[in-house]
Amino acid sequence: MDRLKELIGKTLTKVENNDNYEIVFTCEDGKQYKMYHEQDCCEDVQVEDICGDLDDLIGSPILKAEESTSENENPEGVEVKEYQESFTWTFYKLATIKGYVDIRWYGESNGYYSESVDIILLGVD
Repeated sequence: MDRLKELIGKTLTKVENNDNYEIVFTCEDGKQYKMYHEQDCCEDVQVEDICGDLDDLIGSPILKAEESTSENENPEGVEVKEYQESFTWTFYKLATIKGYVDIRWYGESNGYYSESVDIILLGVD
C-alpha cells in the first residue's frame, strides 16, 4: 500500500523531525505516519536536507505527496563524496495551500543493503 499517497487530503497537526533519521506526521484523525529507514550494519540512510518549512504542512490539507529516487547519480550541485560505493537519493515533495516542502534523503551502503526510505502507519504495520 502506498502510505505516502494516503496523506493526500489529510490535515496534519504535527510534524516531528527526529534527528534526521525519522519524520513522524500526525494527522487530525489521530493517525501517525513514520518516514524512516531500518538501519543495518553497513549502511546509513538519513535526511540530508529539508527545503521549505515543515510547519507549512500543518493545519491545511495535503494537496501533493510525491516520491522520486535517483540511484548512484548525485543531484545537480551535490558534491560527490570521496567513498561513494552505492547510494540512493529519495526526494519527497509535500504541499499544502501554505507552501511546498521537499525532503531529501540520502542513503549509502556497500551495495549489499537497502538504501530506501519506508513510510509506515504507526500502530498498524
